[in-house]
Amino acid sequence: MRIVSLLASATEIVCALDAGDMLVGRSHECDNPAWVRDLPPCSEPAFDVTVSSREIDTEVNRRIRAREPLYRIHTDRIRELKPDLVIAQEHCEVCAVTPGDVERSGCDLAGARVLALSASTVEGIFESILQVARAIGREPRGREVVARERARLDAIRARTAGRRPSIVMLEWTDPIFAMGNWGPELVEIAGGDLRLGNKGAHSSAIPGEWVAEADPEYLLVAPCGFNLERAQRELPVLERYPWWSTLRAVREGKVFFGDGNLYFNRSGMTIADSAEILASILHGPPISGPPISGTVYSITEVKSVV
Repeated sequence: MRIVSLLASATEIVCALDAGDMLVGRSHECDNPAWVRDLPPCSEPAFDVTVSSREIDTEVNRRIRAREPLYRIHTDRIRELKPDLVIAQEHCEVCAVTPGDVERSGCDLAGARVLALSASTVEGIFESILQVARAIGREPRGREVVARERARLDAIRARTAGRRPSIVMLEWTDPIFAMGNWGPELVEIAGGDLRLGNKGAHSSAIPGEWVAEADPEYLLVAPCGFNLERAQRELPVLERYPWWSTLRAVREGKVFFGDGNLYFNRSGMTIADSAEILASILHGPPISGPPISGTVYSITEVKSVV
């Protein structure tokens, strides 16, 4: 089977199912495991995403209103790759390529099946793993992977039972978005008290003053689609808000910046790592269990490099 994955989390899932050799093409965002970057990219952003977070938000909203694409699909390349299966997502028209994007691009898939994943919860992510497994004939392996990831999350939950420090996770900085979807579940698993954000719901813009009213002990900044280095560059944006310096997390140096693209906005194989990162922030290094796979930087460390 030949697979073109237009979704980073789906690429992770295919590889976790020991089917990485079936991948022949990827999206521009696919980067885990690292070797998939050698596959031909089959999409790219339709506008400059190196601009400020405010400019990105403005352009995304303009394009949605104007019914203009957020992504360019490399139709000729996909056609040349002759895939049997193309994986996209239908959960969020902003976050990654959708089947509608593929259809509007005029891409002739010559009979290839399009599998559209949609996950807004941890259970939804596990169902996505099983959907991909069924599509590629790896159902037993899919069940094994889901059982393994459930066990990892259960171990984190057991280790962090007790005091529940408060936390807010920001998915965007200008305007302010509190993290939704599966993020609140990961906070619960990691032994935290999430002050903003709704489980299983899309994140949306909120008044920044709500963060001040929540006044959490910890704050994690992990903007959607931003890697760690790009997330760190949002500190000056946050410092411009009049309420920023009043936050307890800021005064006590408990603001952390994380790789949102890899760990906190991706419905794939990194969710247990994400819960482990959160547990480390809220409760200190793990006493047992697998080592933390990701890296976060505190506001003090970020200030030293910004």
